[in-house]
Amino acid sequence: MRKFIGSITGLYVLLSCLNCAAQTVLPVTVDSAKIPAEIRSVTKHSITIAGKLISYTATAGALILKNDKDESVALYGYTAYTKDGETDAAKRPVTFCYNGGPGSSSMWLHLGVIGPRRVVVNDPENNPPPPYKMEDNNNSILDVTDIVMIDPVGTGLSHAVGKAKNKDFWGVDQDIRSVSQFIKQYTTDNNRWNSPKYLLGESYGTMRSAGVVDYLQENMGMTMNGIILISVVLDLRTLTFQQGDDISYVMHLPTYAATAWYHNKVADKTAGFDAFLRDARTFAAGDYYSALIKGDQLSEAEKNGILNRLSLYTGLSKDYLLKANLRVNEPQFTQELLRDEHLTVGRLDSRYKSINQDLLSEFSSFDPQSTAISPAFISMFTDYYYGELKVDKMYNYHVSAYSAEGFDWDWKHSKNGGSGDPITPTTGVDLAEAMSRNPNLKVLTLNGYFDLATPFFATEFTFDHMGLEKKLKQNVTFKYYEAGHMMYIHPAAANSFKKDVAAFITDTHK
Repeated sequence: MRKFIGSITGLYVLLSCLNCAAQTVLPVTVDSAKIPAEIRSVTKHSITIAGKLISYTATAGALILKNDKDESVALYGYTAYTKDGETDAAKRPVTFCYNGGPGSSSMWLHLGVIGPRRVVVNDPENNPPPPYKMEDNNNSILDVTDIVMIDPVGTGLSHAVGKAKNKDFWGVDQDIRSVSQFIKQYTTDNNRWNSPKYLLGESYGTMRSAGVVDYLQENMGMTMNGIILISVVLDLRTLTFQQGDDISYVMHLPTYAATAWYHNKVADKTAGFDAFLRDARTFAAGDYYSALIKGDQLSEAEKNGILNRLSLYTGLSKDYLLKANLRVNEPQFTQELLRDEHLTVGRLDSRYKSINQDLLSEFSSFDPQSTAISPAFISMFTDYYYGELKVDKMYNYHVSAYSAEGFDWDWKHSKNGGSGDPITPTTGVDLAEAMSRNPNLKVLTLNGYFDLATPFFATEFTFDHMGLEKKLKQNVTFKYYEAGHMMYIHPAAANSFKKDVAAFITDTHK
């Protein structure tokens, strides 16, 4: 799906795949003189969750988004699930959900764990061709909150209208603004201003959430009860392996260790998985980080000492690590770990593995996890969207914007100021500001131990460096799963995911 290249172009390819697989997408042509009508397909359904029957209304379609000048700028797609019979908005939470990319639709969360229906996949194995299976999702959070699945411009049914262009929405700040505008408009249209409100984003969606929660609060007078960050990245510097910057190597090492453990590349497992990861964290932040900082001033004796331990934790040979100068980036690791077995391991979920057809390649050229699950998700979502939700087939649902005409993300972020790197921005500063000005804001972070796209140690590092007051740090809860980026496709993790998210929403809106 992507190949790591040491250039701005290569970085864009890497970042654009922070979430699930890119698909072929046809460009959207818009008549700037014509504003289309809103799209609404309303259907009635029921589901049993935790032994209770829930009747609900599904609204799939798109609203006409207005900017601050009251101009129509986008047809903005969404799917909303609302529990029937609720008459007091103040007692019924609403959660706004999206995936990441940037450039991904919300299809993955929608049919993976959040919506009332889910696609069944063989985790962590390959899936056969169709027919695939859909079933009621007993781990949906619909029993505790209404749900609004959001598809940013270029995905789903969303595209620019009027004088606006799709590219006007493609950037860190542009995206934060438009998603915030959608949330405000949906809230107004559906009389939900007094409802407890939550943001739930995955991957780049977590970076978006950190910006949106601050933007809504500062510019629209709307505060959130909580935000749920799934497979977290707020500071892109922690995972992009920028030349001359060693931080990404440190952040990935504990996930390399977890992966080596899973694939039996660790010689001694007697201490147990949790203890092994604790030691890997300590080594990464301590002796390993100190060694990398020394650069070419590191002595041969020091290098050899680090080399032995680095091999122990990563499962890579000392010869390979020495040639790499102790620095192995993610696509090198996924290609090398099981090279002798002619296999590549997954990036989004390193439990997955698949045939390596180029045993001389330095970098992995595809993601086994994405390859394994994408056909099932795309097939069943398409069937569900036009079938059960009855959206008119004249409207083309775009799984992603990655192949859309002119898709190019603007990475500059105003909150980072003139000194910030426009290629590796951070919205950690936005979240810190939002939490400081709304000390009641609660944050739940969810990470998979086998996620090499957004490593769990980088989440811990980011929150430890946001400058939060100690009492505010208590508002952050960390949860971990023995799964990958989309931890919810693992059945046991999906059950825990539901319990963790439902408890968070229930506890924070009372």
